Amino acid sequence: MTSAIPHAEKFVAREHFKEDIASSAPVRISWLGATFAQRFTNKVEDDSGGASLQTFILSAASSDKEILAKLGQSHESRLADVWCALRRQSSGSNGPLEVNAKPNVFYVRDSAGELGAVDVLWGGVGWEIGASPVGDKPRWPGGTRVFSR
Repeated sequence: MTSAIPHAEKFVAREHFKEDIASSAPVRISWLGATFAQRFTNKVEDDSGGASLQTFILSAASSDKEILAKLGQSHESRLADVWCALRRQSSGSNGPLEVNAKPNVFYVRDSAGELGAVDVLWGGVGWEIGASPVGDKPRWPGGTRVFSR
């Protein structure tokens, strides 16, 4: 499965990732985790052209390191990719992202250039967006969708 990512000049994370569950919100976000806010909301990404996102569904519980090894060179996504995926399912409609309380995981570099796991989960009234350091403990359950370029 692929998701087309539209062309943009610069992607300023703080202009997009805000808690807002109003029906008029571009993406209904009910919760931004402290780690996500601290590591990612100050990020500005330059346009790197369009990209297609590939979707992988974990067959068993896996750690970030195991997932990254399987994905190889194309493991990284951008915050703009995460935002575009959320825009397509802004109110929790069906699509490439899981909306059944299972996490959707993207590997994104934060404002300091460190790779982190960004997970988005539909919480019923809005998206819950968290982030965590990349680790080697299995914490993503089987059935988790992982997105990469």
